[in-house]
Amino acid sequence: MVISGLKWEKGGAVFRGKSIHSLDAKGRLSIPARFREVLQSRYSETLFVTNKVKCLVAYPHEEWRKMEDRFLSAPLLPPEVEQFQRYFLASAVECKLDSHGRILIPAPLRDEVNITKEVVLLGMLSHFEIWSKDALEEEYQVVRENFNEYHSAVSTIAQ
Repeated sequence: MVISGLKWEKGGAVFRGKSIHSLDAKGRLSIPARFREVLQSRYSETLFVTNKVKCLVAYPHEEWRKMEDRFLSAPLLPPEVEQFQRYFLASAVECKLDSHGRILIPAPLRDEVNITKEVVLLGMLSHFEIWSKDALEEEYQVVRENFNEYHSAVSTIAQ
């Protein structure tokens, strides 16, 4: 079924596709209309943005809460999980869309993954990634070089 140009799956609309954007001088990022439609139809307009190793990642508030709940339900966390929390969870910033459909990405997060002007947003179903254009091209080169290996790994989980 297609509603408002979005394909609806079992769980509703998802983030998919790639968009190239530029940050403005204040570090604001315009969220693509199709991603805003997912937020409006399935979630609130609040995102949690945090760092990954080579990019930033933006989760809708509701998806972020699911992740927090999983960590809260664990009785005792191994040291490597605590280290992950320090890097990933503790760096998260709540970002609300403004009236122009933009979010402000704080400078420390931009600096962490060297995002300056041109960025690429990648839909990852329940969330989306925010890459520096140059870093994404480097990542794509690695994927191209290892495509067959990655394809084999993915095909085993997709069955």
